[in-house]
Amino acid sequence: MIPDTINLKRELALLLALATLWGASYTFIKIGVETIPPITLIATRTLIAGLLLLAVLRIRGLSLPKDKATWGRFLFQACLNSAIPFTLIAWAEQTVDAGLAAILNSTTPIFAFLLTAVLTRHEPVTGRKLFGVVAGIAGITLVVGLEALNGAGEQLPAQLAIVAATICYAGAAIFGRGFKSLDPMMPAAGSLICGAVILMPLSLAVEQPWTLAPSTASILALLGLSVFSTALAFVIYFRLVHTLGSVGTTAQAYLRVPIGVVIGVIFLGESISSTALVGLACVITGVMAMTIPARKRVPA
Repeated sequence: MIPDTINLKRELALLLALATLWGASYTFIKIGVETIPPITLIATRTLIAGLLLLAVLRIRGLSLPKDKATWGRFLFQACLNSAIPFTLIAWAEQTVDAGLAAILNSTTPIFAFLLTAVLTRHEPVTGRKLFGVVAGIAGITLVVGLEALNGAGEQLPAQLAIVAATICYAGAAIFGRGFKSLDPMMPAAGSLICGAVILMPLSLAVEQPWTLAPSTASILALLGLSVFSTALAFVIYFRLVHTLGSVGTTAQAYLRVPIGVVIGVIFLGESISSTALVGLACVITGVMAMTIPARKRVPA
């Protein structure tokens, strides 16, 4: 339930802002990887965003835990929530449109439910959720394209990489339930810092960033991705969790996908096929079925 003391219009405006920031991240990545290799792009993204969140925590008078056990969990969360999925998406967007990446990456609740049903089993399997799974998988099939599923699609490896990133996010959502005792911004900052620690050496060894000559557009996209679509988005997200609640905040998922597609169309000149549009509708329907709570029946 939303507290009476908050300004609902302001919170809804922040919800729209969050959906826009996360929807824009796919376009930022697409522009960034034009002249910045994916590992270097994501290593820098996680470092900048992590340092900014540390600054926000300091302003709030908080500090990260210092015990090894918690940092070990931060490290594992980083693998699931930033280092691996961020890099997979950046690598994929060297060939895949930002709009299609936004659609494929929106199915995290569906994979989270599947992992829950198979592994942790802490949520019941309902007909509504099964419908959401079927609709979401049908949407992915339509977006990827039947020719890709038959092995003829040139973008199939990149599209599957985005799906793999989505599965990582689903695992992160399940594993992240173990951080309930911490301020929500702490695992975000800690995992981003760990992600940077993982990726920086890889960037230096594999891509030799000192030899790069990134364009101004790519540098600005990297800054936008780090400052706005990661650090600022996390701050807004955690505020909304406290004001609108976790269920209310999930509404950004329904807004993020069409916003991400529209931004790609407007700023990158991308086009979306009719099949992909049908897939988009299936994905949004599936995600809504998975995340919007069913209404409780009032006894007669």
